[in-house]
Amino acid sequence: MRKAIAAGAFALVSAAGCLVFAPAASAAPDACVTVTLTTGAYEGVGSTANKSASSSCNDLNLTYSDDSTSTIGDYYAGRLYHTSSSSWVTCNKGYVWAHDGSHSVSDSTYALCTDVNDNTKFTVASKIDSPDTVHITH
Repeated sequence: MRKAIAAGAFALVSAAGCLVFAPAASAAPDACVTVTLTTGAYEGVGSTANKSASSSCNDLNLTYSDDSTSTIGDYYAGRLYHTSSSSWVTCNKGYVWAHDGSHSVSDSTYALCTDVNDNTKFTVASKIDSPDTVHITH
């Protein structure tokens, strides 16, 4: 009988613990999301996307690049759309060299733009030639 009471009490404590933690878990932001873009020419606008409002990432991270005309790589810059001036502005980091292939999301070298606000429209420009294909994790 004591085992049954102890098992019942444990079940109630476990259930209460789940009730306390479930709402907090559902409020956590989703993981980073990745979008594929085609670059624009130097200082130009390629395909665009909006910074995810539900992502846990604050930066626009270059996680893959493929220079369409070379197997070596290209320079890439993040560009944000400023609604106040209705213009595209290159992020402070400027152009970053990236070889063709994958890049680590944790390597700050490839954080093209930092501290980007949710729902901000962005694009990526390539310096040498375009169009190139890039993956931006944000």
